[in-house]
Amino acid sequence: MRILLNATLVPFMRGGADYHIEGVARALREHGHEVELLRLPFRFSPEADIQALMHYVDTLDMSAPNGVAIDRAISLQFPAWGIAHPHHTVWVMHQHRACYELWNDDEANDDQRALRKAVRDFDARHLGRVQRLFANSRRVAERLQHYNGLSAEPLYHPPHGAERFRCDDDWGYVFCPSRLESLKRQDLLIEAARHLTSPARIIIAGEGGQRERYQRLIERHGLDHRVRLVGRFSEAEKFALYANAMAVFFGPFDEDYGYITLEAMLAGKPVITCTDSGGPLEFVTDDETGWVVDPDPRAIADAIDRAWADRARTAEMGRAGQAAYHRAGIGWNSVVTRLLGEEGGA
Repeated sequence: MRILLNATLVPFMRGGADYHIEGVARALREHGHEVELLRLPFRFSPEADIQALMHYVDTLDMSAPNGVAIDRAISLQFPAWGIAHPHHTVWVMHQHRACYELWNDDEANDDQRALRKAVRDFDARHLGRVQRLFANSRRVAERLQHYNGLSAEPLYHPPHGAERFRCDDDWGYVFCPSRLESLKRQDLLIEAARHLTSPARIIIAGEGGQRERYQRLIERHGLDHRVRLVGRFSEAEKFALYANAMAVFFGPFDEDYGYITLEAMLAGKPVITCTDSGGPLEFVTDDETGWVVDPDPRAIADAIDRAWADRARTAEMGRAGQAAYHRAGIGWNSVVTRLLGEEGGA
C-alpha cells in the first residue's frame, strides 16, 4: 500500500520521537509498503505559531494530493493528526502536554488560555473521527480518556537498536541516560547521592537545559567523586554504559512511555523509578524487576544501597526484567499488524 506517515519536526532537537518516527517508517517499508514521511515544522512558542499550524493542517486533504491516491494515513503527533484521509489511523505519542497534564492555570496568560481551548477543540474534532486510535502507552491512553473522553488501544514498540543491548559485569554504578530537563528529574538522583551509605557511583548522561544547574548542585554538595555528568554520548558508549551498570535510574514526572526503562530491561538491569513516573510503571514491578519508590532523594538512596548490598539479587532482578520484556512480545512486526489492521497485516 501507499502509506502517508505524518509527524512534526523540531529542527536540530533530536530525541526519542525521532527514533519512533523513523522506526515506524522503516518497519512499514520492510513489510513491503511504499511510505512517504510528512513532517511539519513545529515551534513551541509563540502561541500564535501553534495556532497557525493547526489552521494550516485543517486545510490538508491527503486522500489523493495532486491526483495520487494514498491508501492509508498514519499520524503520530499533534497537530499532524489533523490531516484529512478516509483511512486514517492515529498512534498518539503524546498530546500537546502544556495544554493538558502540565497546564498551570495560575501562571497562564490570555494567549495561553486561548491556545489551550483551541488545542483541546482541535484534538476533540480530529481524534474523535479517525478510523483507529492507538496510544503510545497505557498512561497516554489514560490521559486521552480523562481529558478527551476517547478510548485508545495502548501499542508498545521497541527502543532503537533493541537487538544491540547486552549485559556485562556490574561495575558498581547507577546509570541515568536522558535529556537534562526538569521533567526528567535528575536532581532527585543527585540529591540522593548525599544520603548513600554504600560506595555506589552515579553516571548521568545526556545534554539539556538543566546541565549547568545540575553541575552546580554536584559542586555545592561536594559530590564530584560520586556523581558524573558525562554529556553527549555515542551509541557505542550507550550500550557499554548500560552493559556495565549495576542498576538504571529513570524517575521522570509522568512520562509518556520511556525508552530508558525498556533499554535497561534489554540490558538485563533493574530499574529504579518513582511512584509518579507514569509510563515506566507499566513495566517495573517493585522488588521483582526494580524498585518503585517515592520521588524523594532518601527513598532513592535507599534503593541504591539495597542494590549495592545484595548484588546477586540485583542481577537476578535485571534478568527478570529482561525476561519480562521478551514475554511482552514488543516488536515492530506486531506494531505493523495492529496499525494496519487485518487488511494491512494480511
